[in-house]
Amino acid sequence: MKPETLLRRPQTNRKLTTGCKILDGCLRGGIPCDSLTEIVAESGCGKTQLCLQLSLSAQLPISLGGLNGSSLYLHSEFPFPFRRLHQLSRSFHQSNPSIYANHSDNPCDHVFVQNVHSVDHLFDIMPRIDGFIKNSGNRLPLKLIVLDSVAALFRSEFDNTPSDLRKRSSLFFKISGKLKQLANKFGLAVVITNQVTDLVETSDGLSGLRIGNLRYLCSSGRRVVPALGLAWANCVNSRFFISRSDETICKERSENDESGSIYVSRRAQRRFDIVFSPYLPASSCEFMITREGICGVQA
Repeated sequence: MKPETLLRRPQTNRKLTTGCKILDGCLRGGIPCDSLTEIVAESGCGKTQLCLQLSLSAQLPISLGGLNGSSLYLHSEFPFPFRRLHQLSRSFHQSNPSIYANHSDNPCDHVFVQNVHSVDHLFDIMPRIDGFIKNSGNRLPLKLIVLDSVAALFRSEFDNTPSDLRKRSSLFFKISGKLKQLANKFGLAVVITNQVTDLVETSDGLSGLRIGNLRYLCSSGRRVVPALGLAWANCVNSRFFISRSDETICKERSENDESGSIYVSRRAQRRFDIVFSPYLPASSCEFMITREGICGVQA
């Protein structure tokens, strides 16, 4: 069977809309269920913004690209952006009046946030997720798990020694194995964010090892690589990369009613790339972050 044939085969797994038609077009429908999706980006690029938006989009009915379910947000980057979540929730509520018959319904009630302080803490939490899914009661069933971010859990717990690196790699496979098990058992979408580090060239060339569609990754004018190395790259099914540049997509002018002062807000150019995926060809799109959430920019 040729790779082209596999790409033309219909996907049987459900997908979760990102809430943006342009991003959904790039992803051929959205984030897939039954697999692990990684979003790699440096700080300030929008990976948490996208995860918050996905947590709300999961509540949409299947006919609108959602999963008709709730979300579990495992958060290791403190503090959690509750204010931004409530802001997105208000916009989401106003944009989808048909699914909220009771105007007092709050989409945030279906996003369950759990702080994760360490790798050991994560392993304490994961066995309880199974029971949390089964005992949904009257709430929406859990359909999305977000881990934001995996790199933060390993930032300072391990030294750069052979024994620690072996131990760290073993933990990678245990974490990803448990999350894949949950995804396959309950038909969940699992999204994991990861950070980047600056690319340091070495004589053996391993730091610049190409993985996926892109020859190299560049953000804010720097060459970067995903954190956690090749061992972690083998643990995820799909890897997406978000980058930003100093270029401005658009400027907005607004007047202050009290003083009459004019403010100009600039939106940095952001790019979304498919690094590797078993069901997607190489593609990319540009987007910006607005008050209402992530919005794709038409090429």
